[in-house]
Amino acid sequence: MNIDELKSVASAIVAKQKGVLAADESSPTIKKRFDSIKVESTEENRRRYREILFTTDGIERYIGGVILFDETLRQSTRDGTSFAKLLSSRGIAPGIKVDKGAKALALYPGDKVAEGLDGLRDRLAEYKQLGAKFVKWRAVIEIDERDVPSAFGIRANAHGLARYAALCQEVDIVPIVEPEVLMDGAHGIERCETVTSQVLEAVFSELDAHRVVFDGMLLKPNMVIAGMKCARQASVQQVAEATMRCLTRYVPAAVPGIVFLSGGQSAEDATDHLNAMNAMGPHPWQVSFSYGRALQAPVLAAWKGQESNAAAAQKALLKRCQLNGLARDGKYTRAMEKAE
Repeated sequence: MNIDELKSVASAIVAKQKGVLAADESSPTIKKRFDSIKVESTEENRRRYREILFTTDGIERYIGGVILFDETLRQSTRDGTSFAKLLSSRGIAPGIKVDKGAKALALYPGDKVAEGLDGLRDRLAEYKQLGAKFVKWRAVIEIDERDVPSAFGIRANAHGLARYAALCQEVDIVPIVEPEVLMDGAHGIERCETVTSQVLEAVFSELDAHRVVFDGMLLKPNMVIAGMKCARQASVQQVAEATMRCLTRYVPAAVPGIVFLSGGQSAEDATDHLNAMNAMGPHPWQVSFSYGRALQAPVLAAWKGQESNAAAAQKALLKRCQLNGLARDGKYTRAMEKAE
């Protein structure tokens, strides 16, 4: 294990003003995104859409890494340059999602556990050969107002994340550890903080037990936020304070960066929350973003599957990247959303 290399890649991904573009939508998920703009989800349409994302001028100032799907890592631009090579040439680390999705945890109703550990060592070797510098594993933590997740459900997911992370570092690939407490449901922010605390405590205990080097990984957590069906939604400042309180208690200072998922928030809300957290700094780790929908929703709306809209789509992506870059410094305001 080359600890210096792991540290270098992890730190570069979350360098000043930078974060991660999550473009690792599975085939069913990208189909839903394309359905929303009435575009058929063919391999060529998926390839072209992602080419538009990755060739946007200027995003390298704000994007330190891009998470790809297996299909995308194997694709190329129109001129034949692999996406991994294109991104690397721009100083952006190519990465890939490696879990096989969450399935029901046997005998624990409501709990899920991510699959994909079998054969992972071999897949990591192949992905490294294809140019991946980091990888991501998402553990889905269902949550209700009282009983879910179970203590065992949390432990099972923490153990899976740690086994995955150890396999990554064994071959000098930076693991992004993603324990996502979902924001679906009617639970309040207090319940989210309790469960997120339990999850993070279990995850870092397992990572330590598996000898994962904290300096050579990144954490991709949920923000501490009320469920979307909760009648009492917290303010931006309340979300920022609860999230920072939780992370400060359970995330070791050695971790180079925290790259939040947006989890179904609007683009504006995700940026606003990130800004509020950075305004409370300095923090022991870089507080950054790893957004999918919160970066891409405006891009899809501008593109609509039309080649003539490619420039407008790229403009929409660059704007969202710039605004999140400002939020990394606590310098974003909602008024900036209306500026051209």
